Amino acid sequence: MGYAHRSTALVVENDEAQRTLVSLLLEESEMNVIECESAEAAVLVLEESGDNVAMVFTDVELAGMMDGIELAYLAKQRFPDMHVIVTSGAPRVRRLPDGTLFMAKPWSPIDLLRAAQQSFH
Repeated sequence: MGYAHRSTALVVENDEAQRTLVSLLLEESEMNVIECESAEAAVLVLEESGDNVAMVFTDVELAGMMDGIELAYLAKQRFPDMHVIVTSGAPRVRRLPDGTLFMAKPWSPIDLLRAAQQSFH
């Protein structure tokens, strides 16, 4: 298929260093990246151009009122085929929407890239 059509990943993380790291890793694997620090900002992106977003990578803890798990439910509700990855340094306590991947921190770059590749098959 080739990469004439670059896929878009939405990275939602309130820690700037982590957000930058994830974005750089995904850009290395030929993705366009949109960065947000809050779920509210991510929702606006999904409302405007969700059809172009192949993957959402979100931390549970975010700036703003909404957390990453709420964002995952909202994304899956509106875009059932969207690949959603939720990450956290804390153990997973709440249920995630069906088809959502959970990655415990610290994860390795190769784990992130493997998970991201699944978005584009």
